[in-house]
Amino acid sequence: MPVSVSLLAASGALRIASLNLCADEYLLLLARPSEIASVTRLSQDPSESPLWKTARRYPANRGDLEGAIAARPTLVVTMGGSGRSSEAIARRMGLKTIDLAFPASIEDVEQNMVRLASILGDTRRAAGWQKELARLKDSRNSTQDTIFLTDSGFSLSSDGTGAQWMALAGFRQRPLLGARASLETLALHPPAILLRSTYRRNQHSLGQAWLKHPLARKARAKTVWTDGRPWTCMGPLMLSEIERLRNVK
Repeated sequence: MPVSVSLLAASGALRIASLNLCADEYLLLLARPSEIASVTRLSQDPSESPLWKTARRYPANRGDLEGAIAARPTLVVTMGGSGRSSEAIARRMGLKTIDLAFPASIEDVEQNMVRLASILGDTRRAAGWQKELARLKDSRNSTQDTIFLTDSGFSLSSDGTGAQWMALAGFRQRPLLGARASLETLALHPPAILLRSTYRRNQHSLGQAWLKHPLARKARAKTVWTDGRPWTCMGPLMLSEIERLRNVK
């Protein structure tokens, strides 16, 4: 970690702006109010983030550095990169940038939590989250054949981060060609459970129309609904949703 960032944290002068929804999650969970310069508008939208009430306590940015400068951050946190132009602007302004890795596993989520906590000056800030994750891993139960089902039959990779979270809740994501379920699969080879996302559930679209097809609606499987918002980033907010799913399965 750069020494200058450590000094900022130690002096209490660290003010962070996050530039996308997924980075917002980590910042809102780990930072103190005085350390948050701004978060993205998406995190303040109830349809996008479970943390919207907390996020609305802070200035909003458009997800770009130009829009975040007004809040005078000393550090900018991104996930998946902010683009060369933004990085160049940050350097010219003397701002530090931290790019968290988009998680390819639950372990990556934990590493991001610890990394940001360390940047904030105290890795213990992530300890409670880590303890809860360890508890879920230690108490993992048997899994049931499941298809995570969203618009147009799109699902999840059977070995990706989403499937790992599902396993902690007791669901085993079925391997699907192209990570997509067909109407024929639902009709002829239904899973024990259809895990359905509530994300924009009432929004009219062709994808939603697919889910209303008779073959999809009559699939002989138990439907379990999950809050789709944490699944967008599959980050630290998944813990509470996995805990909830364990109790409704």
